[in-house]
Amino acid sequence: MRVVLRDNMVTKLLIADDHSMTRKGLKLLVEGHIGKDGVKEVWTCSQLMQELQTKTYSHLILDIFLSDGSALEVIPAIRNLYPELEILIFSMQPITVYERALLPYRIRYFVSKAANELETMRLIGQFLTNQRPASENSEEKEIESFPFAGMPAREMDVLHYLLKGWKTTQIADTLNLSVSTVSTLKSRIFERTRTKNVIELMELASIHNVN
Repeated sequence: MRVVLRDNMVTKLLIADDHSMTRKGLKLLVEGHIGKDGVKEVWTCSQLMQELQTKTYSHLILDIFLSDGSALEVIPAIRNLYPELEILIFSMQPITVYERALLPYRIRYFVSKAANELETMRLIGQFLTNQRPASENSEEKEIESFPFAGMPAREMDVLHYLLKGWKTTQIADTLNLSVSTVSTLKSRIFERTRTKNVIELMELASIHNVN
């Protein structure tokens, strides 16, 4: 499959992912199958913001967790810089984890890292040609039964590190939060997911393929 970009569309793509093989694989897919070259790669939030502040891009493929933190923290700043920038979230996490949190920032495209090459090509092709995502044509997903749906960005950040087994003090230092704030966010996560401790939270996350 080869996607032909419209002649009047100037497409400049930035890939932000902290895994080198993922970035290179995406770049090959875009250049080899979609026909775009000159794709730029970054792997940290700081590099991402520096790149967007110095150069102009039309499309951004973004992993949620980069090597120096969560992209959720910089998405508001990205949207302020680029009101019309098309953003695709490329993540191992289930889409329902992020949909509601990202809705205010007009992010319409999501691709799972578990998708096969053909499906990834098809979805990225839709993204680069600004086609309406298939999910927008379907009925609203019933995600109320998904225990991790609708979490605010800060709770998702803390959840990510809890599932890695990090202690409260480690999370606080990494996210530049107070220990009491992290403890409060942990309590909200337990309440939202109806779990009593980190072990139960990890078991629930494993059932729903959240990590």
